[in-house]
Amino acid sequence: MTPPQPEHPGAHRRPDPQAGVGGHAPYGPRPLDRGSPLPLWAQLLDDLRRRVDAGAFTEEFPAEHRLTGEYEVSRHTVREALRKLRADGLVIAERGRASRLDTRRIQQPLGSLYSLFRDLEAQGVEQRSEVLRLERTADATVAGHLGLVPDAPLVVLERLRLADGEPLAHDTAYLPADLAEPLLEGDFGHTSLYGELARRCGVRVTGGRERIAPFLPDIRQAWLLGLADREAAFAIERVGRAGERVVEWRETVVRGDRFTFVAEWSDASRAVALAPRAAAPSA
Repeated sequence: MTPPQPEHPGAHRRPDPQAGVGGHAPYGPRPLDRGSPLPLWAQLLDDLRRRVDAGAFTEEFPAEHRLTGEYEVSRHTVREALRKLRADGLVIAERGRASRLDTRRIQQPLGSLYSLFRDLEAQGVEQRSEVLRLERTADATVAGHLGLVPDAPLVVLERLRLADGEPLAHDTAYLPADLAEPLLEGDFGHTSLYGELARRCGVRVTGGRERIAPFLPDIRQAWLLGLADREAAFAIERVGRAGERVVEWRETVVRGDRFTFVAEWSDASRAVALAPRAAAPSA
C-alpha cells in the first residue's frame, strides 16, 4: 500500500488578497533592482504608487514592518518612500493611528472629453455646487477666446464645486449668450453644465483643448477652497467646441491635494512641444 504523500506546505494556505493570477499581481509587490542606479526608496515609491493605482490597500495601508519584509529592504528605505507618499498627499498619517490612503483624492484622465460632475458621480463621490454667479455679462478678453467681437453678450456660470461636502474646485465658465441664454433658468446645484447645455440649448460639446499649470490662488480663491496661504493648486483653462464652433471658455482652480491627473501613453505618442523662447530685445 502506497504511504500517504506529505502535503505541500502551501496546500491550505489562505490566498493572498493582494496577489493576482499565478501570484504575479496587479496588487502585489514587485522585486526591486539592486543593480539599478535608481535608489531603492525611489523604486519602492514607484511600486507603491503602481499598487495604489491598481486598487490595492483599500482596506488598510501596510505598516512599515510589513513593507520591509515584502521588499526585503531596511526600515530607513521604507520610511523615505512613505515620507514622499505622505508629502504627495497619497497617504495620511495621524498620531496613534495606522497610515491609510487618502480616499478623498480624485483621479481624472487626460486626453478625453469629460464632465467633472459625471466623473465624480461615477467614482462614488457626492457632488454638488454652490452657484456664485449665473448671469449675462460681457468681457472683451473672454470674447476673444470664444472668437466673438469684444462686446458680445455672454453667459457666465461661476461655481464652487464640492466633493463629499468639501471644496474641490472654483469653476467659471463663459458661453456665447446667443446659444446659452436658456441656461439662466437652470439650477446648477446638482447637475452638469454639459448636460444642461444639451437639454436646454440643444448644444453638445464634442471636443476641445485644456491647458493645466501649477497656480497660486488669489485670496478669494484660497478662502473658497479652504487652502492655506501660498498653498499651490492646479489652474485649468479649457476651450470647449461643438463641432467647429467654440462654445465655452472655462477657468478652473482645483485643489492639488484632492485631484490627480492620469495620462496613458505609448511609443506612438507625440513628443512634448516646448513653448518658444521669448525673443531677445533688440539693441
